[in-house]
Amino acid sequence: MNKEKKQKNACQVLLVHFLMAGMLFLPGCKDDIPEKPVIIPGTSTQYLKFEIASAHHIEAVQKTTYAYELTTTGNDPYIHIQDLTKTLDKDSVVLTFEYKSSAEVSLLQIFFGPGISENRSIKTGSLSKTNSWKTASLNLYKMISELSWGRSGDFLRIDFGDQNGVKLEIRNLYFRAMNESEKAKLNEEEEKLRKDEEIANSLLSYLSHQFASKITEVKVGSTEVSVTGQHAGNGNFSLCEIHPNDTLTTAPLFKNKIPLEDKIFRITLDRTAQIDGREYDRLLSKWVIVKESAAKDEIASHARYADIIESTQAMSPGILKSKKGLGGFFVNQFQADLDLLAIHSITVNVPFTAFMYSGPGPNRIAHEYGNKTYYFAREGYLNGLDQALKIAAEREIVVAAIILVQKTSECADPAIGRMLQHPDFTSEGIYTMPNLTTEEGVNCYAAALDFLASRYNRTDNAYGRIHKWIMHNEVDAGLSWTNMGNKPMLVYLDTYIKSMRLCHNISRQYDANSEVMGSFTHSWNEPVESYSSKEMLTYLQKFSAAEGDFQWGVAYHPYPQDLTEPKTWNDSKATFSINSPLVTFKNLEVIDYWIKRSENMYNNSVKRTLWLSENGTNSKTYSEQDLKEQAAGFAYAWKKLNALDGIDAIQWHNWLDNRVEYGLRIGLRKFPDDETDPGGAKPVWYLYQAAATNEEDALFEPYKSVIGINDWTEIMQSSVFLSII
Repeated sequence: MNKEKKQKNACQVLLVHFLMAGMLFLPGCKDDIPEKPVIIPGTSTQYLKFEIASAHHIEAVQKTTYAYELTTTGNDPYIHIQDLTKTLDKDSVVLTFEYKSSAEVSLLQIFFGPGISENRSIKTGSLSKTNSWKTASLNLYKMISELSWGRSGDFLRIDFGDQNGVKLEIRNLYFRAMNESEKAKLNEEEEKLRKDEEIANSLLSYLSHQFASKITEVKVGSTEVSVTGQHAGNGNFSLCEIHPNDTLTTAPLFKNKIPLEDKIFRITLDRTAQIDGREYDRLLSKWVIVKESAAKDEIASHARYADIIESTQAMSPGILKSKKGLGGFFVNQFQADLDLLAIHSITVNVPFTAFMYSGPGPNRIAHEYGNKTYYFAREGYLNGLDQALKIAAEREIVVAAIILVQKTSECADPAIGRMLQHPDFTSEGIYTMPNLTTEEGVNCYAAALDFLASRYNRTDNAYGRIHKWIMHNEVDAGLSWTNMGNKPMLVYLDTYIKSMRLCHNISRQYDANSEVMGSFTHSWNEPVESYSSKEMLTYLQKFSAAEGDFQWGVAYHPYPQDLTEPKTWNDSKATFSINSPLVTFKNLEVIDYWIKRSENMYNNSVKRTLWLSENGTNSKTYSEQDLKEQAAGFAYAWKKLNALDGIDAIQWHNWLDNRVEYGLRIGLRKFPDDETDPGGAKPVWYLYQAAATNEEDALFEPYKSVIGINDWTEIMQSSVFLSII
């Protein structure tokens, strides 16, 4: 695999996120590619051939002139198509071929050569399992147009998913023109993109605008909501309630208006509203002042969410006793590691759609929210989650739940999936952004969060405790991990903030110390897909400043630049500039510097929580040298993060090596099914145990020579240097 692609794919597709309580959730079937092309190739069609010698993790056999048999032999199967012998017709943009497949190929990725890189590729379509010939059609119009691809000498690389042992028969590859249906779909997508760009521009203008009117406080009590503010200027002004499924900046006329008679106002309303026979909790709303006119309402203030939320009980805060944590915890035979390693924080994966139902059934818990009853299965995942959280609570371990929403095809109840899968979800997504575009979707999502918060924030810790809520996974790699289609960053972030705010507000009514966290890859100033983490964090801070700050934290994943390479001190893209392309273990000083800047603090005064919530170094094999380099990578990372007071904790990922992690061995322990030492503790396990103890210096000492230093102070970079770059 291309080194850059390997690094990015591994970062985006670390399938341990599917692990919890011994359960593995594998991708389900995606929509099939249309079966039949409308245009039948003629004698002038330029048929394409595979370059057999280019096959990677594929056994390729040419059966006839334009027919091939491909068998995948690894988890990165790809093959090149031979160079074009003549320039494609300008209308020839749909790659078409016939195929048979012994198993589903969940995602195809097309690279446009010459020059194989992620930014010259597109993930599109899937191949269903079939014993009879089907036709696949991949519309590559956008990439062909953007790259001016299709000249003589250009070529393609096709990546066929990530599964070993799939047998494919492929024949008659060629390009054709779009049919009418494909043209209509393309026009629809371009119109949607135009509207998204319009929303993005309106959000940018809204954030930068200095309004004369202002909402100064929103307080949510047990039965009432009070909104305080002031408006300036002449005309008729109203206070408007904005629901999560409303679009604030592009609405020509607002609903839910309350006329403002006084310049300075305090309006008190019932907390519960009745909307079309449904109860709605105003805890979820934000509020804005508008100036009214017959044709269009003009936004006159920034909107504001709840500042003060009355909690129904007093919960003690979770206290970190050290920076040492464990990622992706689940109950297994090695749970004694919590004590042996002195673990004080963990993350757990909570794909709640794996146990949420729209109707009753055996052994299901009923939970009413918004005049509607939802159901949560006790057995299986929820039972495993209870066990894990009770084990943590007994040890006073601080827990962060990673909230994940599965796509419809993977949900336990398809009806729940249809409500919660974002309407613009695309096939490359592993998880979906929750659907907050409809009242039904908002209520369903809020009900799930309310169930979890009420169950895991009890004074008796009957089911364990959740202290922090990591909202989704690696949102800067949104197409892969939290998918709502290809959106402008501000449109995507606006939805993400709604999800964060919903969780924050709902959980705070049970626990005044509850905290939500944003999840990001190591892509600091260089986008991993469409967005960079620094850009998203900057605008998350802008939204918070404009709409009333809330105490969100950062769950960062500073993996080495190449996830397979543990010698992170060699990362060339991890510089000591605030605009470094990446933040890895090498330059943790950058994010430490960022989190401690006053403009990035909660209310400009309180440092936000920063967890390194998913990260590890790899042992390429179990050889002595590879295990030593993995351990050295951890020693380097620990000495850095332990010296940086902006970093609160690290949750090492992975706990155990995992067979489905693209050949990575980033665990503290070996594969549980290793033939000679199943689940055996690796050298990095013993270093992790020694970290933050009197044994640390002695056990870390031998790894200085691996790194190439004489003293640990040599790995640190002065923050003063950062501040002047």
